[in-house]
Amino acid sequence: MKIAYFVQPHLGGTYTVFRHLRGGLAPHGIELCWLGLSSGGQGLPAGLEREAAFGSFVETSGAEDGKSIARRMERAILAGGFDGVVVNVLSDRVQTNIVRYLPPELLRLMVVHNITPGTYAAAQAIRPYVHATVCVSQRCRDDLVKRHHFSADRTFVVANAVSTAAFPEVDRLPRPIGEGLRILFLGRIEDASKGVMWLPDILERLPASATLTVAGDGPDLRRLKAAMPGGTPRVVYAGAVAADAVAGVMAAHDIFLMPSRYEGLPLALVEAMAAGCVPVASALRGVTDMIVDDGRDGMLFPVGDPAKAASLLRVLDKDRARLHRLSIGARRKVAGAFTVERMAERYAALLYDIEAAPPPIAAPLSMDRWSLPSGLRAGLRTFLPRPLKNWLRVVRERL
Repeated sequence: MKIAYFVQPHLGGTYTVFRHLRGGLAPHGIELCWLGLSSGGQGLPAGLEREAAFGSFVETSGAEDGKSIARRMERAILAGGFDGVVVNVLSDRVQTNIVRYLPPELLRLMVVHNITPGTYAAAQAIRPYVHATVCVSQRCRDDLVKRHHFSADRTFVVANAVSTAAFPEVDRLPRPIGEGLRILFLGRIEDASKGVMWLPDILERLPASATLTVAGDGPDLRRLKAAMPGGTPRVVYAGAVAADAVAGVMAAHDIFLMPSRYEGLPLALVEAMAAGCVPVASALRGVTDMIVDDGRDGMLFPVGDPAKAASLLRVLDKDRARLHRLSIGARRKVAGAFTVERMAERYAALLYDIEAAPPPIAAPLSMDRWSLPSGLRAGLRTFLPRPLKNWLRVVRERL
């Protein structure tokens, strides 16, 4: 079986999932290839050139409309001999929408990576045209089945996972209390989802011996730097981290701090736990509490509560034996529940089940009548002021 996975190489969770899935599905007789859009001859990002061996771009020009791009996509899928496609909802609007127009013999699986209303609206728009839906967290599935009328029989939870072989099993001996906590934030530097603007407040509440490494890049990096406590040498900005360097970065820190407002299933959190880097993360129902057993393999704090986050960090700073126990528990959790092999088995079983007995789906639409459904267009929430949206997200989670 040959499957096109709609994504393009980048330093981020969605493409990391592809890399893990590609290797995990190969023993099951499934070839997974990435298929992305490239405008004006755009090539692969620096450091990812070798990914050209595992997929291809559909070349487009900046002047083309969605219908023209979709036609190119369809030709590439048919010419590539693919048996089906995996669409990552909202990673690209054309690629999300095209499943409504593809020939009926192609298998169609959509993956929902986030818990936002916009993501759910897009998933609902294409639901009649896919054979099954994969949710990366229990929260995604609960919301889609209970609130958006997705069929429970065709909506599944398959958690993102990591290759444990990339994280050497080295016992972390408790470090002396006099040596400050080494805290890490790794991810997109963006406040709306990642809550990065709470990092300065958290750091100010910690002992002066604690250090913070901010790894990643994003639109709020400059704003974050400006908000950090002035004149302190204990903040290091590491920039974007290559995929093969993540394990080493995680292993060099004691705590993985994740103050997110919302997530789908944060792969970086699983990677941190695989390295024994103890997570201290926002309590997101059906997301982070699906990964972290609070007090056994990490700690959770209410969304938007930097004071509570700092208090948990101070507890671990004073109790290094407890920090050590949590580190061991984190490693065990990932080894038992979040491995690539487990994830790939679930995807393989689902794809072969669909191939053997495809569930009924809506007849494909005519490409001549290409249009974006309302769920794939910007809604009113897009125009709300950012502070109001951020406040609403916190309230939503706490309630």
